[in-house]
Amino acid sequence: MILHDPETLSLSEMQLLQSSRLKETVKKVFQHVPFYRQKISNLTITPLDIQTIDDIHKLPFTTKKELRENYPFGLIAIPRSQITRLHASSGTSGKPTVVAYSQEDIDMWSDIVARAISMAGGKKGDILHNAYGYGLFTGGLGLHYGSEKLGMITVPVSGGNTDRQIQLIQDFQPTVICGTPSYILNIADRIDRFRY
Repeated sequence: MILHDPETLSLSEMQLLQSSRLKETVKKVFQHVPFYRQKISNLTITPLDIQTIDDIHKLPFTTKKELRENYPFGLIAIPRSQITRLHASSGTSGKPTVVAYSQEDIDMWSDIVARAISMAGGKKGDILHNAYGYGLFTGGLGLHYGSEKLGMITVPVSGGNTDRQIQLIQDFQPTVICGTPSYILNIADRIDRFRY
């Protein structure tokens, strides 16, 4: 199932699109995020040095430590008035890392997730059981919106309450179940124990 025109591009057309988007992203963060402007300048390059996807190796990595040092809003490249949602990591090993989403970001994330579900075999009218947590973690809502974008019947179960998860899986017979691998294995193990 083709969901987006770029999926049908030739390799050279895809590389042109990727190059264009990379240039646009580098220019944007250089102009609007002081941290990245300094980090890129320290390498004695400018956004003009990034012309194709092959130039990606010239760009610096961002470490988890740097994400934490710029908590909460130091890496945001858009005005706050354009932010629709904030997500964050759990912060179990330090300050959480924050991701700000514009509406355009949320729409793009929904498209990407819809494409991933489609490639895994999900389709319009199928039932998707979403056992990812709904909250600061981006997974639950990301899967939810992608599933709905694809036209699936979305069951927003969230995490936990394994007995309820099993009951809903048995009753609704979903064709797709999403969640962290360890939790899905936990559900499967519990179902197996009930059978014997």
